Amino acid sequence: MTQPVVLWFRRDLRLADQQALAAAVVSGAPVIPVYILDDESPKHRKMGEASRWWLHHSLVSLDADLQVLGSRLILRRGKSDAVLSRLVEETGAAAIHCIRHYEPYWRNAEKAVAKALPDGCDLKCHDGNYLLPPGSVTTGSGGQYKIYTAFMRALWQHMPPAQPLPSPAKLALPVYWPASDALSDWDLLPVKPDWSGGMQQMWTPGEHGAKARLDAFTDKAKSYDERRNLPSVDGSSFLSPHLHFGEISAATCWHATMSAGGSVDVFLKELVWRDYAQNVICQFPEYGSKNAREGFDKMPWRDLADPAVKADYTAWTKGQTGYPIVDAGMRQLWATGWMHNRVRMIAASFLIKHLLIDWRAGEQWFWDTLVDADYGSNAVNWQWTAGTGVDSNMFVRIMAPLSQSEKFDASGYIRQWVPELSDLREPYIHDPEEHGARPKGYPRKLIGHKQARERALAAFAVTKG
Repeated sequence: MTQPVVLWFRRDLRLADQQALAAAVVSGAPVIPVYILDDESPKHRKMGEASRWWLHHSLVSLDADLQVLGSRLILRRGKSDAVLSRLVEETGAAAIHCIRHYEPYWRNAEKAVAKALPDGCDLKCHDGNYLLPPGSVTTGSGGQYKIYTAFMRALWQHMPPAQPLPSPAKLALPVYWPASDALSDWDLLPVKPDWSGGMQQMWTPGEHGAKARLDAFTDKAKSYDERRNLPSVDGSSFLSPHLHFGEISAATCWHATMSAGGSVDVFLKELVWRDYAQNVICQFPEYGSKNAREGFDKMPWRDLADPAVKADYTAWTKGQTGYPIVDAGMRQLWATGWMHNRVRMIAASFLIKHLLIDWRAGEQWFWDTLVDADYGSNAVNWQWTAGTGVDSNMFVRIMAPLSQSEKFDASGYIRQWVPELSDLREPYIHDPEEHGARPKGYPRKLIGHKQARERALAAFAVTKG
C-alpha cells in the first residue's frame, strides 16, 4: 500500500499556486490535508478574535474546495509538533509538505516538528507565500537589507515572480482517513455578543472570495495611486486579509495587475512592502514587542495603569476621541475588521503622539481586531509610525489629523462611520469643536493638537538625553 503524505495548511489556505500541495501531488502519494489550530506554539501571539472569525469561514471554503476533488480537510487542535507526529503514527505518512512561514513562532514550530517526526518521515518545507523567499534578496556583501527603498530596488530586479501554478485537477486519496475535529467545536465565531455583522456584510473569506476581490481590483488598478489615499472613495484593493491567510498568492496578484497600466506600480510596491516586513522580522524576531531603536526604551510613555490614561486609550479604541477622522477609522475597524490604509496611519499616529501611549498597546489592539492582522506587517507599520523602527518615519513628524482629514477629503467617510456628524457640511465636519458645531453626544477632543504636539516633543527629547 502506498504511504500517504500529509499536507499541513497554515496561512496558505488555497489550492491554486500552492507549492506544498503541488509537491504533494507530484509525489504521486495519497494526500491527507490537515489544518491544526495551534494556540500553544505562538504563545503570546495567539490569533486575534477577528482573525479567528475569518479563519472559521476560510476553513469552510477550503474544505468545500477539497471535497470537489473527492478529498477533505482534517482538523486537529494542539501543539503542531505533537499533533503532526501523532498523525504520522496514525497514518504511516512518509512526509509532511508545508509552505514555509517566517514568523518567529512558526520558524520554531517547524524546527520542533522536524525533530519530533518518527524515523522515515520528513518535513518538506516549500516557499510560496511571498514574491521571493524572505532572506533571499541580499546586499552586495551578502547581508540583509534593513531599509525598504534599497530592499525594493534589489527585489524589483528579480520581478516578475514565477507564473502561478494552477489548482490540481485531482488528488490521490488515502485508503484510511484519520479522525477530524468538528469545526464548530473550536468556537472561533463570536456568540454572546455576535459582533461580526459588519464583517459578514463586507467579506467573503476563502479562495473564491479572494479571486472575486482581485477581479474587481484589476478593473480599477490603473487609478490606484490617485484613489488609495481617499477614505471616502472605493480605491483600496481589499486583498490584505486574503493575502494574509494565503487564500491567494502574491504572485497571482502581481501577474493579474501588472498589465493594467496607469499607477499599478504603486500597488506592486505594496506587495514588495509585505515582503519587506517578513525580511525585517527574520532579522528581528521580537519586532512586535521590542523597539528597534534602543533610545526609545527611555521614552516616558503615559502609564496605562493610570485611570486617566486608560480612559484615553479606551476612547481611542471606541472611536470617541473628538477627532472625526480618527473616530471614523476606529469605528470602521470595530465594525468590519479592516481600516482604510491612510486612516490607519492617522489613527496610529494619534495614539502614539497625541495620546503619548506606547505603540505596543496599539499594535495589540490591531492584532485582535484586524482580519488582516499579520505579525510582520503589523509590527513594521506600527514601528514605522512610532519612529522606533529600523526604517521609520521621524517621531518629530507628527500627523495633524484635522488637516489630513481635509487634505484627503474624508467627509463622506466620516458621515458613514460617525453618523452623529452626518448633518455637518464642510469644513465643519472635519473639526466640529473648533467651528462651534459639535453636536450633542459627540465628545470633546481628548487633547488639542498644539498641546499634544508640545507634549510629544518634550517626551521625545528624553530619548535624546
